[in-house]
Order: sequence, then C-alpha cells, then structure tokens
Amino acid sequence: MVSWFDWSWLRHSLLALGAIYALVHAPLADAAQQSSRSTTKASAKPSNAAAQVKSRQIRAVNGKRTRTVKAAPARPSLGQRYGLHATDDPLDLKSSVALVIDQDTQQVLFSKNPQAVLPIASITKLMTALVVTEAGLPLDEPLTISQDDVDTEKGSRSRLTVGTHLTRGEMLLLALMSSENRAAHALGRNYPGGMDAFVGAMNAKAQLLGMTGTRYVEPTGLSSQNQSSANDLVRLVDAAYAHPIIRELSTSREAQLDIGNRQLQFRTTNGLVRGGEWDIGLQKTGYISEAGRCLVMQAELAGRKLIMVLLDSAGKYSRIGDAERIRKWLDHAVPAASAQAATTRF
Repeated sequence: MVSWFDWSWLRHSLLALGAIYALVHAPLADAAQQSSRSTTKASAKPSNAAAQVKSRQIRAVNGKRTRTVKAAPARPSLGQRYGLHATDDPLDLKSSVALVIDQDTQQVLFSKNPQAVLPIASITKLMTALVVTEAGLPLDEPLTISQDDVDTEKGSRSRLTVGTHLTRGEMLLLALMSSENRAAHALGRNYPGGMDAFVGAMNAKAQLLGMTGTRYVEPTGLSSQNQSSANDLVRLVDAAYAHPIIRELSTSREAQLDIGNRQLQFRTTNGLVRGGEWDIGLQKTGYISEAGRCLVMQAELAGRKLIMVLLDSAGKYSRIGDAERIRKWLDHAVPAASAQAATTRF
C-alpha cells in the first residue's frame, strides 16, 4: 500500500513534467499555427491569381470581339503626289489649287496653281447637268435606277436602290444638291445614244468652252480620270450659271422625295448653303481620295459677283475654311472698286 507521502511526490512530479512540456511545445505550437495561417494565406493567393488570370482571359476574349483595327492611312491625292501643297500662298489655304475671279470683268483676284490638271471628283456633275439641260430633254420623264448605275469604281453607297423610279428633274436635283452618283449615272445612261454618246457630249462641250485641259470618262466623278484645272472650271461654272434650273437645283438646301413606299429626305453637301450666310448663286462639291476635297461656287462677295474654285483641299472641312478665309480677305483687303490680284502660279 502506498503512503500519502508517495502520492504527494507523484503529483508534484507530474505537475513539473507538465510545465516542462508546456515550455517546450508552446513555441512549436505557435510556429505551427503561424505556419498554418501562412499556408492558408498562400493557398488564398493562387485563388486570387487564378481569378486575375481568368479576368485577363475574359478581357482578352472580349478584346477580340471589340478590338479596334487601325485604319489604313489615307491615300495621298494626286496634288499631294505632285507636291502642290508645298506652294505658299498669302492666305495659307489648305487647298493646293485656288482661283477667284470677278465674273463680270474676268479679273483674277486670287490664284494658286490655277493651271494644274487634277481629278475633280463630283465637280464632274456640273458638266453632267449642263449637257442634260442644254439637250432639252424633258425633266418630267420618268427614269429608273438600274444595276448599271451601281458604283463599281469606288463601291459608294446610295439610297436609290435598283428599281427606283424618279423623274429626270428629280435625278438632276439629287445629282447637284446631294451629289447622288446613281442619279448622275442614270442621267448619262438615258441620254440619246446612251452613255458613250453622253460622255462624248461632255467632252465636246468642254472643248467648246475652251476647257483645253479637261477630260471626262463618265458622268459621276467617281473616276480619277475625270480631270480639269481651275482655269477650265471657271469657264464651266460661268456657263452653268447661265441656266436658272442649274442655279436653283444646285443651291437647294433639302428635298423630300417618294422613293418606293418611303419618303426620304435629301440634303445639300455644301455646308455654306446650309448655313445661309453666303449669297451663293451656284455651287458643287466633290471628293474622292485622288482629288481631295473640292468646291466650285458662284457667289456675291465684297459687292461683286465672283467665281471661286478650290481643288485638292486636305481635311474634311478645309475647303469650307478656305472659302471663309477668301471671303474675309475680300471683305477687308480687296475694295469692291479696285481689287488687286494675289497670284501664285503653277
């Protein structure tokens, strides 16, 4: 039988051993706990990283769906290739070709590369209108847009679908006011003798007007082979201005036409006509990449009737800006009674 003393000794021994165990294993337990927490955090990081990778993958997938492709640089115009934009002028125009004359006296008020022969884009349609008008063809005759009128040169769009029926007068309005290519082509196609006869009449009229540097191959201006100079186009504007119908249609701001079962709104391509601040008697705009931005007008400025030609302008609104620069210059620098020409010749 064990005595009380023996049990007391055993109890104290056990307590001492427990204290020693605690002293030894507590740091190990703390280290294990910290290791466990670190492991937990470490295990959480791959989860966040995986989410980030997944997010990047989603963005990449979405990026493929919505990524923007850089547009190809614009093709230089023929005037740019010729170096015409390097020509200095007192008004710092963005057009490489400019010519302003007094319509009554033929006095040159401003000129810049006036003899340069360049593509003229939809300025062509002014000759198209002149040939149609002088042919005396009935303006109320119905014409139909056909597949032949669809642009295969530049792939331009049109709201005049194949099968559209309009009168010759309506086609003429859309060609002059809205620069409608299919309308202009239909006008040429429905000329007596067909398209070849019409283009022949365009070139014959150009020669008759003394437009010696001008050549036409089709009636819309989509072909860069339709070329002329500012000197020649002044003659065209002057001749076209003699016809009230061309003056009226080219300066119309807008029109509503019944196209099939729909009524469509058409507007002028000339912001100066829309603005209403200019006294414009005749106008036509044009653009293809080879020609740059083009504009011809008959307008009354500084108390006199003027003809203005701007070709190969760089920038969407630069031809309008150039016209405004010329207007301001005429208002302030050129008295109506005695204008002095500012010339920079090609």
